[in-house]
Formats: sequence, structure tokens, C-alpha cells
Amino acid sequence: MKKVVLITGISSGFGKQTAELLAAEGHKVYGTVRRDVEISSAITGLKLDLTNIDSIRQAVLTIYEKEGRIDVLINNAGMHTGGPIETSLFENIKLQMDTNFFGMVNLTREVLPIMRKQGGGTIINFSSIGGLMGLPFQAFYSAGKFAIEGFSEALRMEVSQFNIKIVLINPGDFHTNNSANRRNFLAPTNANDPYNEQYLKTLAIIEKDEASGWGPQVLAKKLVRIVGCKNPRQRYIIASFEQKLAVVLKYILPGKLFGMILEDHYKIK
Repeated sequence: MKKVVLITGISSGFGKQTAELLAAEGHKVYGTVRRDVEISSAITGLKLDLTNIDSIRQAVLTIYEKEGRIDVLINNAGMHTGGPIETSLFENIKLQMDTNFFGMVNLTREVLPIMRKQGGGTIINFSSIGGLMGLPFQAFYSAGKFAIEGFSEALRMEVSQFNIKIVLINPGDFHTNNSANRRNFLAPTNANDPYNEQYLKTLAIIEKDEASGWGPQVLAKKLVRIVGCKNPRQRYIIASFEQKLAVVLKYILPGKLFGMILEDHYKIK
């Protein structure tokens, strides 16, 4: 069955690849962007600013007026910040939460009445491995993803009576534009910053892990299968064996021991 799909953040990475594959499968795909970018003619592009509620409402209304339904919402769009908790710029912290969490919440709230009225739907929320464990110098990224985890678990119980399914996606490290985009929102540091040496050392490891990660098409293909699935799982961890193992160890090892494993990986003194 072909579906009406709304996916946020299709200018690059996961969103772009997923939107194109879904359209190739015959789904009616509406993809959102914040700025003018070239997109496939098979996708209907919409301008959307997740930090602006009026922009969110207009995008949803546009789709509903044309299609009369929204079968799948993929909350993919997001941003990354990086830096020490103490010295990160508050405007970056706020933008992180406004985009990754509150924007996702507002868009979901606008789509829910449509899905209730039509008798069901699927909402796919992007969390992260970083939403299952706090990552050094990515505290606010992890905090936003932790929030998505709790939000999605509660939402799943509230909307199950309306045949609305909630799916969490937990990607590991992927080779996308995230590393480059994060550099636009890094905490300003210098030699006088007490965190500077450790921060730069850990950031180099983070970016190396991302650069050696899978390409976004791996996750995009998985998302296409999830969209086509009648009864999707509640969670999909899409990551390397080592990262999946880290998730398991997080829940079975004493906290102090697991913390030591993370500290060793990120070369925390």
C-alpha cells in the first residue's frame, strides 16, 4: 500500500536518501527543508522551520489540504552542538533543544489529530545511540535525544488506542554532514579554557568515528522497510556490532565500569 509520508530534513544525509528511496517505491513523499536546495522532482518540497510553530502548522495544513491524510511522519531533522557543558554557548544549547526536541514535539502534535481522524498511522522518531548513553562534550545533543526517548515511550502508550504506532530509530556513527555542521555550533575554546585540551582530543575521536561510519543509504534502506512494515518494532538500533554491544553493556554492567569503558574510548583522563 502506497502511503503519504512527511519527512523532515531532506537537504542531505538520512533525510535526502530516505525521501528519494520512498518516492522510488511509489509513496507520496513530502520533504521539508529550511533553505532552498535542489531536490528530486519525485518529492514535494516544503519550507519548514522547526523552531517556528506557524511554519510547522502551515506545512502540515498544506499536506492535509492536498492529500486528506498523513500516513507516516518521520521526525528526522535535527542539529548537533558540541563542547564542554560549562562553556557551551546558551544560544547553541537552546537552538539544540528547540530544534531536536521541541520542534519534533510541535510537529508531532500537529499530525496526531490527522492520524486519529483517519484511524491510524506511524510516527518514526530519530533518537541516537547518544540517546541511550551520555556522550562527553555532546551533553546537550544527548540530552535532547534522551528527551525524545522518554517522549516516545509515553506517546506510544497514549496513542495505541488510535492505532498509531511509534517507532524509535537509534543510529550509531554514520558518515554524513554532521561533523561539518557541528563545527558551526561548537563551544568557543582557547588555551586558557580548562577543558580545551581534553575537548579537542575527544572531538577528534568523535569525528574519526563518524568519518569511518556507514553511509546514510544503509539507514535509508532500513527506513523504507520500516515504512512498508505492517507491524514495525518499537525500536531499531542501526549501528555497528561494537556500538550495539555498548548499548547492551550499558544496561548490564555497573555504571562505574561502563563509564570507564566510555572514558577509555574517548581518551578521558
